[in-house]
Amino acid sequence: MKRLNKRAAKAAPEVRAGATIHEHTLRNGLRILLAERHSDPVVKVIIYYGVGSRSETDQEAGMSHFLEHMMFKGSRNYEKGEVDTLTTMLGGQNNAFTGNDHTAYWMRFAADRWETALEIEADRMQGLTLDPVEFNSERDVVLEELAMGEDEAWGVLAKRVESTLFGRHPYGRPIIGYRESLLAMEPSDMHAFHARYYHPGNATLVIGGDIDPKQALRLVRKHFGKIEPGPKSADQDAFRLPMPNPGSAEVRLRMRWDDPGRRLIMAWPTDSVGTDTDYDLDVLSGILTSGRGSRLVKRLVEGEGLATSISTSNDARVHAGIFWLFAECAQGVAPEILEAAIDEELCLLREEKPAAAEVKRTHLMIQAQESASSEAIGDVAEELGSMAVDATWRLAFDKGDGHGKVTAKRVQATVASLLTEERRVVAWSLPSDQVLEEAKA
Repeated sequence: MKRLNKRAAKAAPEVRAGATIHEHTLRNGLRILLAERHSDPVVKVIIYYGVGSRSETDQEAGMSHFLEHMMFKGSRNYEKGEVDTLTTMLGGQNNAFTGNDHTAYWMRFAADRWETALEIEADRMQGLTLDPVEFNSERDVVLEELAMGEDEAWGVLAKRVESTLFGRHPYGRPIIGYRESLLAMEPSDMHAFHARYYHPGNATLVIGGDIDPKQALRLVRKHFGKIEPGPKSADQDAFRLPMPNPGSAEVRLRMRWDDPGRRLIMAWPTDSVGTDTDYDLDVLSGILTSGRGSRLVKRLVEGEGLATSISTSNDARVHAGIFWLFAECAQGVAPEILEAAIDEELCLLREEKPAAAEVKRTHLMIQAQESASSEAIGDVAEELGSMAVDATWRLAFDKGDGHGKVTAKRVQATVASLLTEERRVVAWSLPSDQVLEEAKA
């Protein structure tokens, strides 16, 4: 054991989604998940950094997403555009994404050429260029992306809801940031941010697919083993104001939009990812809006025709979460009629347990979704990595164990305690006066 500790800490392998998971941690803190599955001759490499919009100060709002863009604009050994060119030449794919709690970079190659991904990620981890000309050019791209988002009614409405629910906690800010914060950023600010969070001690590397785990670990050590661990993430994390406690009365928001749509968002603050409440709300979402047989779809869309669409989403995060409900009024239906019908169904769930058949149906749907998401090894690697960073990878692909423990009684109790009128934000996007006048003409 002492010999292993000098090079990498090792945990016993487990089988998830048909892949054998080998976990290691290098001396510099880099966590490694090797998902060995030989069904297809491909390998997906994903590196997750435990940094997202949650990690930013007010002045850094949007930095994580902007930095994601800049990671493709040049590093010590790869010039601007070279990562994409090399990926294409090798017949692979690459992309990246930024969330509230993590940022990830992935590459997918044939099984005989994936080491290139390690070379690129190790170089970007320690040698990012951040050329000022490229920095200013890419900032314009991000600003255009931000402006495009302001033209989409659902997105604008959702941002206002998040801001209301989370206050000055970073979850209340859009991941892309604000125009003002983006314009104030300098390359030196991003260099400091990169140094603070982009290092082995704050990274999880997932390699999934047709691999030899011993060889894979050897290659990871070769490319990452000599990189300095970096500062302790707990010491570098941004100061965050506490989230506001849910009040004793609902908050109502309303905005006008230049189209005839009447859009509704209801949202409640909830619990962190991986908690019992997280599982309860997944099952509740299935009962309410998954499929034509679900309660709200069956009544409001298929039955009474009050809504053209309705959906729910359990958005669990590291510090807290949101339970979302989205609906759009059918033509000629008054918004208050649709809202009242939704309230009736939620009130019924607070007072009476859902039927056992509803819970069982949702359990089966969740198991089917897990099975579908395990077909591609790339999806398996992505789920393992995101859960590893946000909670623990052992919650991924648990064969329905976590959701299977959710009972009708638990669903009712969670609705009664969390999804009350007093704790929610209700937001409407209604047609502008000009649209209403044009409709009368």
